[in-house]
Amino acid sequence: MNILKQDEEFRYQLLGRLQMDCDYYLGNGKGHSGHLWAGDEKEQIKTMKDLWNSFDEKPEWLSMKEIEEYEKNMIKSLQE
Repeated sequence: MNILKQDEEFRYQLLGRLQMDCDYYLGNGKGHSGHLWAGDEKEQIKTMKDLWNSFDEKPEWLSMKEIEEYEKNMIKSLQE
């Protein structure tokens, strides 16, 4: 299933789910990639960026800068 071909509502919901996964991963999930929808930190961030870029009207509740901050924090946790 190509998620970028899904309707806008599905993509918004999925982006929200991915964001919640990242918050959990960085908090109570203790950096365990099994808590991520994509199962991998880099793939999770790539999917979030792809979804975000797929919208003509960008989500007000999540910016690309915030996604890049998740990326920085999640990649940092991999190196610890």
